[in-house]
Amino acid sequence: MKFELKIWRQPNPDAKGAFQKYSVKDISPDMSFLEMLDTLNEELILKGDPPVAFDHDCREGICGQCGVVINGRAHGPLDQTSTCQLHMRSFSEEKTITIEPFRAAAFPVKKDLKVDRSALDSIIAEGGFISVETGQAPEANTILIGSEQVEEAFDAASCIGCGACVASCKNASVALFTAAKISHLSKLPQGQLERNSRTKRMVQAMDKMGFGSCSNTGACEVECPQGISISHIAHMNKLYFRS
Repeated sequence: MKFELKIWRQPNPDAKGAFQKYSVKDISPDMSFLEMLDTLNEELILKGDPPVAFDHDCREGICGQCGVVINGRAHGPLDQTSTCQLHMRSFSEEKTITIEPFRAAAFPVKKDLKVDRSALDSIIAEGGFISVETGQAPEANTILIGSEQVEEAFDAASCIGCGACVASCKNASVALFTAAKISHLSKLPQGQLERNSRTKRMVQAMDKMGFGSCSNTGACEVECPQGISISHIAHMNKLYFRS
């Protein structure tokens, strides 16, 4: 397969940045999107040109580092699929693929497709944990949790922290990410002790980091690679008003 690529290039955070066009050929339809970028970078290095910088780690759809905007959609054209799990057979041959970083004031571009997502870490640091006594772990079966409650907690816990919700929101809101982290712990017995204080601190951190407000358009749920429900945002708002 052969593709034309239009990729955002920005050598450093202070540079203006611009799109540059590249061509790649002999691309296997079974290649992942990141493997296609690897192939491009190998060609650029052989030519003596700087390779395209992009974030990645596990390449298994777990870590959330790989997120980029592909043809206007966070993570590309497939629903509930991270960039690293997207394959080139999902694209029409010889079509132009536009690739750019996640756009948000709280996600400054570091280089090319790499963005600084440490703002998400700042939110987690304010409450993404529970206080426990050290020592031997209690028997799990001694704490009874309803199946519906467990499913809701698991849905929230599946967030990989990629930031696609921010990139897809017209307001650059991080409400879905924050709500997922709050909901995950607040729906389990172990997270009840700090539920109110956790919610208050994490929401305040969300606002402090410069993210926009949620206007409930639902774009975050559509583009989330894990398909996390926006019902968690309603749960977060209820907890915040109570706290």
